[in-house]
Amino acid sequence: MSNKLRAKSLLVTGGAGFIGSAFVRYLAKKGYCPAVVDKLTYAGSLEKLSGVKDKIRFYKADICKAKELEAVFTREKPEVIVNFAAQTHVDRSIKNPRPFIETNVLGTQVLANISLRYSVKKFIHISTDEVYGEIKRGSFSEDSPLRANSPYAASKAAADLFIQAAIRTYGLPAVIIRPCNNYGPWQYPEKLIPVVIKQAISNKKVPVYGAGLNKREWLYVEDCAVGIFLVMKKGKTGDIFNIGSGENKANIDTVKAILSALDKAHSLIAFVQDRPGHDFRYALASERIKKLGWEPKTDFRSGIRKTIDWYQKNSASLKK
Repeated sequence: MSNKLRAKSLLVTGGAGFIGSAFVRYLAKKGYCPAVVDKLTYAGSLEKLSGVKDKIRFYKADICKAKELEAVFTREKPEVIVNFAAQTHVDRSIKNPRPFIETNVLGTQVLANISLRYSVKKFIHISTDEVYGEIKRGSFSEDSPLRANSPYAASKAAADLFIQAAIRTYGLPAVIIRPCNNYGPWQYPEKLIPVVIKQAISNKKVPVYGAGLNKREWLYVEDCAVGIFLVMKKGKTGDIFNIGSGENKANIDTVKAILSALDKAHSLIAFVQDRPGHDFRYALASERIKKLGWEPKTDFRSGIRKTIDWYQKNSASLKK
């Protein structure tokens, strides 16, 4: 990848969200000056980018609106797109799937079409491990079939399939990345880990679905950003990369680990009715990205400690 990309040719969509902002902060640390697009929904905030505001150019825009994107592309003329823009919370998708279909499917299509018109050289599409559905044993490879079970996962799987179709039909120079569950600073307090931290700090009951036996693979967000950066540099058109930590934990164990780290009683746990269609277990085989030279640097125990410390120092982020 040319050093010229350090100037004005890298565009990150959804860059004020959780993983997107971590990636933008990492880019800034590496000397890049990206353009950033974000709709600034409830989960997006310019506060996440306050430390790098002098190294980015920000545009408030909706990837579903072609005219808004067209104006950004005309000004920036990006060579590389990294697309994080998405609705991401499973519970919200169950209550109302429409915003997920609009942003995750239609928005991806609009962004891809404009990228083709402007002859973008590389399009990095950020997906999720949830497109594979659940797996009782073993792990999903990049060649595993897509069997999404929630409206959110279905919308992301549809976007993946559209990107693959655009690669074959239109020559979109795209790469797909499927990370496992991320955690860390700046995550909106509706996902499991920040919810547990929020409730426990306030000595309130911590809700846990079912018996808490559903398992998730957890990856510290800064490690994910490093992996995405590596794929941006080395991935080739048509490639798909899983990004997983190999640390697969039952939700109840994750909750207990957080409570113990906060020196809170496990009696705060309150089991609640399980979520409809709740996937039992996710697990990724990540050998492909490891061959590029990536390894997670932050183990779960130290990552949770760093995450808790950050929220304790930034308590306003838990009051949303």
